[in-house]
Amino acid sequence: MLFLGTGTSQGIPVIACPCEVCASSDAKDKRLRSSVLVRTATQNIVIDSGPDFRQQMLRAGVRRLDAILFTHGHKDHTGGMDDVRAYNYVQRQPMNVYAEKRVQETLRMEYAYVFARKKYPGIPEIKMHTISTKNFCINGETLITPIRTLHLNLPILGFRIGTLAYLTDTNHIAETEKQKLHGLDCLVVNGLRKEPHISHFTLNEAITLIEELQPRKAYITHISHQMGFHEQVQATLPPNIYLAYDGLEVTV
Repeated sequence: MLFLGTGTSQGIPVIACPCEVCASSDAKDKRLRSSVLVRTATQNIVIDSGPDFRQQMLRAGVRRLDAILFTHGHKDHTGGMDDVRAYNYVQRQPMNVYAEKRVQETLRMEYAYVFARKKYPGIPEIKMHTISTKNFCINGETLITPIRTLHLNLPILGFRIGTLAYLTDTNHIAETEKQKLHGLDCLVVNGLRKEPHISHFTLNEAITLIEELQPRKAYITHISHQMGFHEQVQATLPPNIYLAYDGLEVTV
């Protein structure tokens, strides 16, 4: 798994922000919008293609992409879908996109030209797959277990792939869904900042969830500039819990 981006909706640095974190020279304090690349033995899968998708794919040198999974329809998670057309040209096939019906409705509004009856030449080609909370496979190969969470009142999907689970933009997980998150080697969960937030876990809330689920290792993502400097925050964390950063690669 490669962390393509670990920032919140504004990224770090935030436009016009004078704070010390945004001015930091530490590369680990520079965060694009949250996304990960999961590499299996046969497939490359991206979870969320936000506004930084093009830059992330170029930086990571991703020459082939088999599928995109969407957690929800917010722009910081969907804003890069137009750039999948580069893979259409190279792979000579539509991109497999997996999303719930409500997310598909958002994509159809945001990218109406992609779904138009009369398509303009050169637009992205999408093969849409409707998902729910039921398990599904990508091209009959990679088994995905969706995890229902809430982003305040907005239903979100996290995803479990083998012994890896990725949860973003959430501050509530039902006990029934937590049952899907036991026996993990790696858990990725959002932790926005230290102070309370209406729709995201705080750092301490994320740590509490991690300690409850007891994965072998855990990584915090979707991090705001309000969290503080990467190195200083990392020094305060319990063993086997890490602040993720852009470009971090984890073998699961």
